[in-house]
Amino acid sequence: MRTNIRRNTAAALVSALAVTALAACGTSSGGDDTKNQPAGGSGDASAPLDPKTKVTLSIDCMPPAAKAAELKEWKEDVAEFNKTYPNVTIEGRSTPGQCLEPPRFTAMLKAKSQPDVFYAYFTDLQQVLDNDGAEDIAPYVNAKSVPAFDDIDKNVTGILKRDGKLYGLPTSNYTMGLLVNRKLFQQAGLDPDQPPRTWDEIRTAAKKIAALGNGTAGYGEYSVENTGGWHYTAAMYGMGGDIVGSDGKAAFNNPTGKRIVDNLHAMRWEDDSMGKTQLLKWGDLQKQMASDKLGMFLAAPDDITYMVQQLGAAYENFGMGPIPGGAATLAGGNGYMIKKGSSPDKVKAAIAWLNFKTLSVGKGQFQYDRSKADGLPVGLPQPAFFTGASKAKDGELKAASATMPVVNFKPFLDNPVAGKAEPVKAQEVYKVLDKVMSGVLTNKDADSTQLLTEAEKAVNQVLANQ
Repeated sequence: MRTNIRRNTAAALVSALAVTALAACGTSSGGDDTKNQPAGGSGDASAPLDPKTKVTLSIDCMPPAAKAAELKEWKEDVAEFNKTYPNVTIEGRSTPGQCLEPPRFTAMLKAKSQPDVFYAYFTDLQQVLDNDGAEDIAPYVNAKSVPAFDDIDKNVTGILKRDGKLYGLPTSNYTMGLLVNRKLFQQAGLDPDQPPRTWDEIRTAAKKIAALGNGTAGYGEYSVENTGGWHYTAAMYGMGGDIVGSDGKAAFNNPTGKRIVDNLHAMRWEDDSMGKTQLLKWGDLQKQMASDKLGMFLAAPDDITYMVQQLGAAYENFGMGPIPGGAATLAGGNGYMIKKGSSPDKVKAAIAWLNFKTLSVGKGQFQYDRSKADGLPVGLPQPAFFTGASKAKDGELKAASATMPVVNFKPFLDNPVAGKAEPVKAQEVYKVLDKVMSGVLTNKDADSTQLLTEAEKAVNQVLANQ
């Protein structure tokens, strides 16, 4: 969910994606493979793209001008890709904000206006399939077209599969843990190298951090714009619970679910360790932590990048531990899908580009020495979807160019927790669960049993309308 719940922006629909021509790097705004027929034809689907093939690809999520370093690298990658595939024209499309905003994404799918290669979150697969939006690329993906494919975690590729068909390639994944402000931990007499592992330990640490005064909160939580439901889900997974059971019905109105709500109530109203300001959404907790006003919250590692690059914080100020409880952790991510109806050569060209840009160790997004030279962060523990030899090589290259103290992530990395996918109809479910979180955090007299019972009924209604 994460960038994810950054994706829950209640933004107005953007009428169209801006099309940016990258003439300097071989990117053009024209062309169509229905007009430019490939030399020699598409041939066997399992064969990689013939370099002679003429194809134009429109691809979204090209970095905007405001992200100068990322845009520079995109242009460089297009130029490098064109050395092997000189007849593939990459049309980069960019938006000034997020790559994916749910209202715009839904409207795009319904209008069949998505680009040839379009960005999607893992949880968007059902929506894409409901709108017949993506090609099955399973016949095209193999050891020749995507050499590292067998080294990608099967839990990641499995999310992009349905009924034996493959509808996308991953570009990033994440699992959640406990993000801590090392400076506040030290000031409160806590060990930042040993973050809390249970909710009881979090409660104890939060009280010590809040006791520092000056408006400092020990623990922070979301409760609006679907972010509260997202975090409630993460907490449930960590405690071994679930949101939707195997019977397809709500599964959180139980002692585990109640314990989480009651603990938040105690931290908010008995301990006063969560601060007075509530009804927070993604971005609010990051601002608090970056300004040393918050000690802990549940997060994915890339929140640290946001705080450093956008909020002026320092990498060394943060660390991470595993999700409280450690039974499972909410996992998510994103990838690219290929528009339904694309020609075989267009599919092959898209896979060739995605393989180069997002799935080749030492190249594209994994060219760490370049990222370091360009002032981009290197050293976060995620994306981490590689296994085997690819994982070993990627780890070696990342460590050699790390720009941040990777030791701060040691508790997170040394205590891996199995990832668990978001529940079915996640966004609608999270919206309901927001009411549980906002209720307990804004009303001292909130009844956790009543909140969960009402939420259970509402979620079951959502699930019945699948």
